[in-house]
Amino acid sequence: MSIELSLNTTTVAKKVQLLETVWDNSCRESGDVQSPDWHRAVLEERTRQLETGKATVAPWADAKARLLKIGQ
Repeated sequence: MSIELSLNTTTVAKKVQLLETVWDNSCRESGDVQSPDWHRAVLEERTRQLETGKATVAPWADAKARLLKIGQ
């Protein structure tokens, strides 16, 4: 299946909606997808930053609202 998207003219709100749709669909499929080795290093570094208070997390609803506000 081929999908054509004009990302340069698509609103941020539509892009977020598209990402959510793709993510939801991907989560329903049980595939044998392997993460690249560098993912582990990135996750370990982010975990260290969270544990030392150098980084914080936000609920998806809050992050999504910020992304949509940026795109306006």
